[in-house]
Amino acid sequence: MDRLECDRMFIAVIETSSFVGAADQLKTSSGQASKLVSRLESDLGVQLLKRTTRSVSPTEAGRAYYERLRPLIDELEALDLDIRNIAQSPRGRLRITAPLTFGIVELAPALTEFAALYPDIELDVSFSDRVAHVVDEGFDMAVRVGRPGDSSLVMRKLCAVRLVVVAAPGYLERHGTPEAPEDLGHHSCIIDTNFAELGKWPFRSATGQAGGARVQGRFRFSNAEACLVAAEAGLGLACVPGFVAGEAIRAGRITPVLQAFEPEPYDVHVLYPPSRHLSTKVRLLVDMLAERYRGRPGWEAGW
Repeated sequence: MDRLECDRMFIAVIETSSFVGAADQLKTSSGQASKLVSRLESDLGVQLLKRTTRSVSPTEAGRAYYERLRPLIDELEALDLDIRNIAQSPRGRLRITAPLTFGIVELAPALTEFAALYPDIELDVSFSDRVAHVVDEGFDMAVRVGRPGDSSLVMRKLCAVRLVVVAAPGYLERHGTPEAPEDLGHHSCIIDTNFAELGKWPFRSATGQAGGARVQGRFRFSNAEACLVAAEAGLGLACVPGFVAGEAIRAGRITPVLQAFEPEPYDVHVLYPPSRHLSTKVRLLVDMLAERYRGRPGWEAGW
């Protein structure tokens, strides 16, 4: 029997002056009520109650124990209530790690909406292309594009990201439009140094087989947004994620090419440590992101 259960029953017996009343209050039998108090007396090595066929009253030791115990139980119940309220009314710090470009372009606007909905949550966000160790570095969750990595984490897919090759209309007028990946050898390409294989862009053949094409050019950037800026300026072709290119495509500043050869999209996942009781603030943000990216991503609208 749990000691706390015994203490709660002892308090109920004192306050109702009856085992029957205490049992009714705590939704158990009078026999169980008597057993719990007897166990408590045995543990303490003192008699706490004087029992007669008509009444139950505390001994001197019982009265002293009750007077010290009652405030402790009240404090414990208040603590229980506070913790439940914290779980139900999300508050506190939420630490998030995400890739730099996706974080700035896509996640930051979502997080500002989330912050407006839940003003008691403090957001601590790290945008970096370094893959952080979620648990060891104290993050509550991570957003990752491509291979999610750590298999010990709970993983939920948010959406898929297409890689698109784009160029300014003026560049295509001057140099022509590539019709197949091998044509890129005759073009100036703006290279993102974050690609796994530097100087090679991934493609799929007409039959769906994964492959790639070697590219070259005089511009190299370690950021997809910078590659897009150079492409908009007419300096060459760039291979960038759809969420980076979407607005510029819709505005007509760049044109997608080689769409029939696009590689398999990269999945975007949210990851968090496994827990039997997922914190409310993590669950709320995960659910919000899942709803935001449900279906076709908004950045693909219009192209």
